[in-house]
Amino acid sequence: MIHSAAAQLTALAGEASRAIEEPGAVRIEIDITPVLVRQRPRLLAVLDLGDTYGLTATEAGQTAWLRIALGIAPSC
Repeated sequence: MIHSAAAQLTALAGEASRAIEEPGAVRIEIDITPVLVRQRPRLLAVLDLGDTYGLTATEAGQTAWLRIALGIAPSC
């Protein structure tokens, strides 16, 4: 699911998304551009693939992100 979400964000934005490893999860983020604003319903559908998602705003701009928890395979 991580690769699929990253690929979908890249396709929507027309630029590469970023995957950041975190303890127990991977965060995928993309800068908000006018292209993404026009794709808002599709962007929200991709963000909803994550366990959590949100929008971060800084002086440099806005970033949409989703976090996917890394599952632990059950022991046999």
